[in-house]
Amino acid sequence: MENVIIIGSGPAGLTAAIYSARASLAPIVFEGAAPGGQLIVSNEVENFPGIPEIIHGAVLMQNIKQQAEKFGTRFKTEDVQKIEKKDGWFEITAPSGIVKTKTVIAATGATARRLNIPTEDKFYGRGVSGCATCDGAFFRDKNVIVVGGGNTAMEDAYFLTRFAKKVTIVHRRDYLRAAPAEVEKVKNHPKVKWLIPYVIQEILGENTVTGVILKNNITGEPMQIACDGIFVAIGHDPQTSLFEKLVELDNERFIITKNKTTKTKTPGLFAAGDVMDPVYKQAVTAAGAGCKAALDAQKYIEETL
Repeated sequence: MENVIIIGSGPAGLTAAIYSARASLAPIVFEGAAPGGQLIVSNEVENFPGIPEIIHGAVLMQNIKQQAEKFGTRFKTEDVQKIEKKDGWFEITAPSGIVKTKTVIAATGATARRLNIPTEDKFYGRGVSGCATCDGAFFRDKNVIVVGGGNTAMEDAYFLTRFAKKVTIVHRRDYLRAAPAEVEKVKNHPKVKWLIPYVIQEILGENTVTGVILKNNITGEPMQIACDGIFVAIGHDPQTSLFEKLVELDNERFIITKNKTTKTKTPGLFAAGDVMDPVYKQAVTAAGAGCKAALDAQKYIEETL
């Protein structure tokens, strides 16, 4: 019987592992087939506390993993297939077999939605980003595109006006889903331009983004424009399918936690990071939630089991 199983290996999962291991709980992290969370596709990270120099996201995550290993965390590079609550404990099913545990920390994160065009993967982290707050400062005095028509797109566009020379909002429909107040903030901003209803057909460049080919969704007319960066703001998909029978989900399928803690509706199951955070979605807030989840799990073990 294990004390703590952590599912997910981004900042939330690995921070939970550090705190659990230092509490002598000997956690196991199921890090999945692609360890490291969303940060591994970030070429440059400069806003993580304690790292004064720009660092590659994959290097940062490897450093945090090594710290967790130093305190005794064990890792399984495989995906969990099923989780069930038994009488006072959990049963975790993975390709290597079944593991029993007193507590589980869900830290599976959320995935930024993609444009799903052939050239997108090539430029992800090289001009294409899913996080304006994370990467906006790298585009000072540059021309950028924000894709989307919801509140996130409007907020990202407004935020990017602090750095970019020009921000062009590209949206596929001829109407916006964003709240009028959010639209009002950007519609008269001198740096903001609009291309509606357009979609991106192709991203141009060699090693980094230099432009895009757009298509008018009504006329079909193509257009090529130059840009230095593309911020995709069409939402995130939290990875919650594994837990949906054990937790409450909000309208966007993020896990709902209780009473300002990381507790879920199932005793002994805790959630941390982007899987339960529809608002901030930052590495440092995920790490903070991972810390809280580990402390909540430790307290649960001490008081309940």
